[in-house]
Amino acid sequence: MADDANPTTADDQSTAGSYVTPGTEFTRDARYIATRITADGRDGYPVEAGRYRLVVSRACPWANRAIIVRRLLGLEDAISMGVAGPTHDARSWTFDLDPGGVDPVLGIPRLQDAFFARFPDYERGITVPAFVDETTGQVVTNDYAQMTLDMSTEWTAHHREGAPDLYPEALRAEIDEVALAVFKDVNNGVYRCGFAGSQEAYDKAYDRLFDRLDWLSERLSTQRYLVGDTITEADVRLFTTLVRFDAVYHGHFKCNRSKLTEMPVLWDYARDLFQTPGFGDTIDFEHIKQHYYVVHTDINPTSIVPKGPDLSGWLAPHDRAALGGRPFGDGTAPGPVRPGEEVDPQHSAEAMRG
Repeated sequence: MADDANPTTADDQSTAGSYVTPGTEFTRDARYIATRITADGRDGYPVEAGRYRLVVSRACPWANRAIIVRRLLGLEDAISMGVAGPTHDARSWTFDLDPGGVDPVLGIPRLQDAFFARFPDYERGITVPAFVDETTGQVVTNDYAQMTLDMSTEWTAHHREGAPDLYPEALRAEIDEVALAVFKDVNNGVYRCGFAGSQEAYDKAYDRLFDRLDWLSERLSTQRYLVGDTITEADVRLFTTLVRFDAVYHGHFKCNRSKLTEMPVLWDYARDLFQTPGFGDTIDFEHIKQHYYVVHTDINPTSIVPKGPDLSGWLAPHDRAALGGRPFGDGTAPGPVRPGEEVDPQHSAEAMRG
């Protein structure tokens, strides 16, 4: 990912890499491919409908951001999407959901093939989301934080009619500030808990996580969305962690002071977004649970995937509309999910009652 196929394991054929370094705190490798796809093509990759494939896994929160933004902005006709399976081995995300285990557009079995096509000696993690140039089969970028911002600001010529402004210029400084705090303490904070290599590192990460969640609860107690009165990039970034909280982070990553369902403001806020078109309809709870519990064998050596929790509560009513706000601003909600991109109904909140 950002959740990656970790290349540091000594056994290149093992089913997963090593995520915990004993005696240390978890530090995310933030060295991503910084190439950008822009309207002016200044990095050599101009915005062009039909040229790029967004490779994701529905299990990954960082990739989930890109799935949501692509859908909200209506970029399905401009950017194709390849979906890797929920698990991977130590080398790469794989296309095991596709016939023959090969991506039908790129013609490759492993995402690493696109990385190596551009960088033969690439040594860092093979991460999703990633943009791949369909004309060359080469990865363009896996800089997940910039990718969604560019989808909002550089791809405007291909946005659907009524697409919301997820990164309004007047609010960008505040969105960036809030998003950075959320990243440090929540998005990455759950991993700092789960992959902590010492009690001290875990305790520190745990306290930072729940202090920030309390801060977010207070902020959201009087406003429907994180910044302004509409859904922005900041909400997308927080949502993808919250939607995984009770299913995996609470137990698997020991983030267990409170379940999301026990934090009333955040639970209502998360359900509000989940029930908004473009959010909950991208969530595959089965893929999420399979990924975390199967891949992270150093913290779950049996790879047993728990049957619970009951996730049907995501469909319960919330009262967030009373706070006002305009979910899509002057825009409109996206239409139905594109045929072929639907989440398996058996992996939905309604189906997964634990």
